[in-house]
Amino acid sequence: MKYMCLVYGEEKDLHALTAERGAKLDADSLAYDRALDQQGKLIVAEALQSVKTARTVRRRNGKRLVTDGPFAETKEQLLGFVMIEARDIEEALDIAAGIPLAELGTIEVRAIYDVPGS
Repeated sequence: MKYMCLVYGEEKDLHALTAERGAKLDADSLAYDRALDQQGKLIVAEALQSVKTARTVRRRNGKRLVTDGPFAETKEQLLGFVMIEARDIEEALDIAAGIPLAELGTIEVRAIYDVPGS
């Protein structure tokens, strides 16, 4: 089954890291992604650019409405995602717990919904 691991944290915490700690976090994250890939568990993993670059789009009455930033003001921001293949939710949670950013933020694990007829 496919699961999406949504990586949440506070961007300010990332900016507060020393250059050495930031480089280690990047290296640890890439190493974890490679390990998951070698196990056949990784589908895709990506970090996201700053929330300052985000745009939110809605369509109302046929018109596109675009605003700057995320839809809701929250303390934590979506920093990235890891899509995995796991046998069940317990394995998915174990994989998510190993994501290096879990030490700084929160990993939300959600099963992928199979749209009927797709």
